[in-house]
Amino acid sequence: MVDDEKIEEVDEEHAVAPLSEITAQRPVEPTDIQQRPGGAPLYDTHGGNDAIAELVAEPPVDRTSSTQQQQQQRPPSRRPSAELPSLSNLATKLYTLSYLVFFAILGTLARLGLQALTYYPGAPIVTGVLWSNFGGCVLMGFFVEDRNLFREEWGHPPHSSNQSTDSARIKKHKTVKKSIPLYIGLTTGFCGSFTSFSSFMRDAFLALSNDLTDPSFSSSSATQGRNRGDSFMAVVAVLIFTVSLSISGFYLGAHIALALDPWVPTVPFRITRNILDRVMVLLGWGCWLGAVFMSIWPPENSWRGQAVFAIVFAPLGCLFRFYVSLLLNPRIPYFPLGTFAVNIIGTGVLGMCYDLQHVSGIGASPASGWAEVYSPSRSSLFGDSDLSSLIVSCQVLQGVMDGFCGCATTVSTWVAELTSLGRRRFAYMYGGVSMAVGLGLLAVVMGSVKWSRGFESPTCTS
Repeated sequence: MVDDEKIEEVDEEHAVAPLSEITAQRPVEPTDIQQRPGGAPLYDTHGGNDAIAELVAEPPVDRTSSTQQQQQQRPPSRRPSAELPSLSNLATKLYTLSYLVFFAILGTLARLGLQALTYYPGAPIVTGVLWSNFGGCVLMGFFVEDRNLFREEWGHPPHSSNQSTDSARIKKHKTVKKSIPLYIGLTTGFCGSFTSFSSFMRDAFLALSNDLTDPSFSSSSATQGRNRGDSFMAVVAVLIFTVSLSISGFYLGAHIALALDPWVPTVPFRITRNILDRVMVLLGWGCWLGAVFMSIWPPENSWRGQAVFAIVFAPLGCLFRFYVSLLLNPRIPYFPLGTFAVNIIGTGVLGMCYDLQHVSGIGASPASGWAEVYSPSRSSLFGDSDLSSLIVSCQVLQGVMDGFCGCATTVSTWVAELTSLGRRRFAYMYGGVSMAVGLGLLAVVMGSVKWSRGFESPTCTS
C-alpha cells in the first residue's frame, strides 16, 4: 500500500495531464540531426530549427500496440531521398521562409474568416478568436502526432516490437520532421498564424472592462454597467474556456491522427522536393507582393480594413516570431523565453494600436463633430477629405492588430509547450505567468485610455 502511494506521488510529480494514456516526454535534444542513409542531412539547417516548440514537442499521446501494428502493416515506402542530393543551407532557408510567408497569409485569412462566421446575433460566445485558437490547436496536435504525412522523407522503419527500438524510431522520425520546410510552414506558419495570443488577451481585458461587443445589440447601444465582481467573473471565464478548449483541441487533434492513422496518405518526397518547394518560392513571395499592391490600389476600399492590410503585415509577424523563438527559446529549458517574449511584445503592440484606433482624431471621429475640430485646409492623406485619411489610418491600425500582432503571437505553440514541459509545475508557472503578464500589460496600456477618457467608436468598423 505504501509503495502504491509512492508511485502515485511520482506520477503526480511528472504528469502533465491526469490521463493515463497521455504522457509528457522530454523535448528532442538539439544534438539530434536528420540523416540520410549516406549520413548527409536531407535539409541542411545546422540545428537551427531545434528551438521551435512545435518542432521539438513530443507527441502528446502514446501509440498503443494495435496502432503500431496497423502502421507496420502499411507497405514499405521507397527511399527517394537516397537518390536526390541534399539541399544546401541557403536553399533550405529560402524554402522555409517561403512556406512561412504563404501559410502566414493563409492562416490570417482563415482566422479572420472564422471570426466573421462565429460572430452572429445570439452567439453563445462572443469572443470570435476562441474558435480560431481551438481549430489551430486541433491542427497542431494532428501534425505533431502524425507519422504518415512525411514518412517518405525517412523511409520505412524496421519492424520491431521492442519498446526501446520504437522509442528511438519515433524520436528519429520527430528529428526528421522538424527540418522539413513544409512541416515548419504548416505548424509554425499556418497553425501559429491561425491562433492569436494577443487577441485572446484583448478579449480578456475587454471582458474585464465590460467592453466586449455583443452582436445581438447594435453598436450604438450603451453597455449596461456592472459591479467589479461581475467583471472579475467575466475575465476569469474568458481565460478558463479559452485555455481549456485550446488544450483539449490539442489532444483532440492527436487522437484524430491516431484514429486516421491507417488512411492518412504520405506526401511524395519527389513532389515536395522538385515541385512544391520551388513553386512555394514564387507563390509565397508573389502573394505577399500582390497583397501590397492591393493595399495601394484596392478593388474595394472596405477590403483594406477587412483583410488586405492584415495579410500585408501577417508575414512580418510570423517571421518575427520564428526568429525570436530560434534565438531565445534555448536559453531556459523549462520556460520557453522566445514564445513568451513574442506573445508579450505582440500583446503590447496590439494594446497600443487599439488605443490609437479608439482615440478621436486618429482612428475615431471626434465626439463633438467633425467640422468643429478639423478645417478643410488641414493636410491629409488624400488632400480633399480628412475623413478618408482617418478611415485609412483606422484600417492600417486594424491591419497591424489582425496581421502583425495576430501572427507574432500564438496559442498553438504556447499549448504545445505547455504539454511538452517535463514537469507540471513548470507548465502551470509558464502558463500562469504568460496570462498574468499579458493581461497586466493590457490593463496598463489599454486601461489608461479606457478609464481616463474612454474609447471612441472607430471609423472603419463595418
